[in-house]
Amino acid sequence: MSPARDTRTRKVSAAPKAAKKTATSKQAAKTGSPADWPVTGHRGDLLEAMLRIRRFEERCVELYSAAKIRGFVHLYIGEEAVAVGVNEALSPEDAVVATYREHGHALARGISAEAVMAEMYGRTTGCSGGRGGSMHLFDASRRFYGGSAIVAGGLPLAAGLALADRMRGQNRVTCCFFGDGAFAEGEFHETANLAALWNLPLLLACENNLYAMGTALAREHAQTDLAMRAASYGMPAWAVDGMDVESVEQAARRAAEGIRAGTGPHFLELRTYRFRAHSMYDPDRYRNKAEIEQWKARDPINRLIERMRENGELGEKELAGIESRVTDEADRAVTAAEQAPEEPVEDLLRHVTSTSAEVS
Repeated sequence: MSPARDTRTRKVSAAPKAAKKTATSKQAAKTGSPADWPVTGHRGDLLEAMLRIRRFEERCVELYSAAKIRGFVHLYIGEEAVAVGVNEALSPEDAVVATYREHGHALARGISAEAVMAEMYGRTTGCSGGRGGSMHLFDASRRFYGGSAIVAGGLPLAAGLALADRMRGQNRVTCCFFGDGAFAEGEFHETANLAALWNLPLLLACENNLYAMGTALAREHAQTDLAMRAASYGMPAWAVDGMDVESVEQAARRAAEGIRAGTGPHFLELRTYRFRAHSMYDPDRYRNKAEIEQWKARDPINRLIERMRENGELGEKELAGIESRVTDEADRAVTAAEQAPEEPVEDLLRHVTSTSAEVS
């Protein structure tokens, strides 16, 4: 299947103009460790956030292969621009509801690599106390409400959060990430209908990576233009290049601003692609290598690196500094997870039943 797809919904405007060239790449050779070679500017922040996710996920592959983390693991490699770009448009007061492929969402939201990795290991220092694992990351302090193993299961929860904010008069956005597979579920259509009917402050962020597990989009949907279909509910909806972090951020900001202005829910179809299989268990026999390589040529990290280089915003030492920092973060996260305690057997009923004192 070609990356080029028919688009009949209105498009986002072009990405913001590149920043003026800096002298970064023309400076004399820097001294000190790579961690001391910062990259200034917003694009540098976007690049570091995407590389943090990529290197974390690559470590998860190694650890899963070594049987150090188990269970279902769904990697975000290739889709980093979506989580990073959308989260850039959200404030700390906004809420995020994610899918079972949510390592990238959690890291982009600001949950530490150590807390996420410890959760993968099932340790008590994990963001869900070691009880959620890969698919159930949670951090109320960041207003990050999962992580759900049920396809489309987060959509009604997100509608409830948005409804609560509207009833309390709080000008906040609830962003719900979900895949193209969730679009075929009744929960999506029920949520979209109620969100439009009740004018809820809800951002519906559809990560369209072309496959619902192993089922291609065209085999599941008679009409594959998901943004056009979402617009039928009476909400602003448009498609975005999900492999370009700046386009994603621009679209998400435009949607968030509209929601805060009281215009109700917005829908973004973020056209992206996962470079790896659906999960670590998946043999990935439903797509060919040529298609995967075609999409890898649009790697969102490489695209931003090239853009920054062309504009004189990134040199080899600055890139090495980013790589050093995010790799060190992943290393520290693994070390901390392996040293963290497991939950004692006598605590297994905690958070399962309530004592009479808690009930009263």
